[in-house]
Amino acid sequence: MLSLTDVWPLFGLEIRTPRLVLRLVRDEDLPGLIEAALAGVHDPAVMPFSTPWTDQPREQLIRETARHLWTQRAGATPASWTLNLAILLDGTPIGLQDIGARDFAVTRTVGSGSWLTQAQQGKGLGIEMRAGMLQFAFDHLDAQVAVSDAAVWNGASLGVSRRLGYRDNGLQRFIGRPGELVESQGLRLHRDEFVRPDWTAEVTGLDAARSALLAEASAD
Repeated sequence: MLSLTDVWPLFGLEIRTPRLVLRLVRDEDLPGLIEAALAGVHDPAVMPFSTPWTDQPREQLIRETARHLWTQRAGATPASWTLNLAILLDGTPIGLQDIGARDFAVTRTVGSGSWLTQAQQGKGLGIEMRAGMLQFAFDHLDAQVAVSDAAVWNGASLGVSRRLGYRDNGLQRFIGRPGELVESQGLRLHRDEFVRPDWTAEVTGLDAARSALLAEASAD
């Protein structure tokens, strides 16, 4: 009988850090993940995301979060992919770390974004989950560069990036909430400049992940 990973091999991908498990969001993760978002991700007075998804009414946020995650999961191809990784602490979803790329076989560049429920912020988990994702990207996918960005006022997010070795990479402007101008700090990390933690992430399901994401890079 076929297993879930036979049907969708990326479900077998798992990144383990000292306290966390990062894995592709499964349908059974959705209720807990959405509850973590509804509990609060940021101060409502400010908007850290270029798409203000946390401003949606409760029912719309629930439905649109599920729709977004399903759409990105189904659309992953070697040419363009985004993996939305649920962050599990003691088996409970507490946030999300994404990693994505376009034309990765040529660019060897990944981008990322993340969020944590407010109750779990300030405990070093943001650094831990990003470091786990970066080890996956650099050590197992052979990425050369990782990029990210954060609003210039978002000291917590910028602090995570800079502690891991990211360098500032120019400013951009976008509209967050309607009519609200936000300046965003771009960030860039070459794998040789990655400030590694004193632990190594354990990655399982790697062969299936590489097959799903790197088919066009097989000649490298």
